[in-house]
Amino acid sequence: MKITVIAVGKIKERYFTEAIGEYGKRLSRFCRLELVEVADEKTPDRAGWAQKLQIREKEGERILQKLPADSCVVALAIDGKMMDSVELSQQMEQWNVNGVSHITFIIGGSLGLAPQVLERADMKLSFSRMTFPHQLMRVILLEQIYRSYMIRSGAPYHK
Repeated sequence: MKITVIAVGKIKERYFTEAIGEYGKRLSRFCRLELVEVADEKTPDRAGWAQKLQIREKEGERILQKLPADSCVVALAIDGKMMDSVELSQQMEQWNVNGVSHITFIIGGSLGLAPQVLERADMKLSFSRMTFPHQLMRVILLEQIYRSYMIRSGAPYHK
């Protein structure tokens, strides 16, 4: 299976980079992982609704340009479907059984995802109703993907 993570913005803190690297190394036993960063837009302090929408749309265009045509697209969104770790593992197994060989997860920037990205998604997934920094969300997502593989393999990692 190939897993692509498309995320808006760059990782700036070393501790996030190290955590992402660690989960990337762990995941290499189970899948081919590709991490794709797209540039984020600067958001002025007093940006209005229209300006924020325009920023999301610019970031959305960049995401859609990088989106593999042959993949199942999962957009991370607050209003998406909430799952526990076992359910996510079961969903990933179901995709595998159904012949899905490429899954792309999308993490938006500070303003979220553009409507056109959400419309393109095959599934919207929520990790919480809370908002997380996009850098931290990459670590959380990779950990949960790794946990899914551990659950499926019966390893004691998941308790």
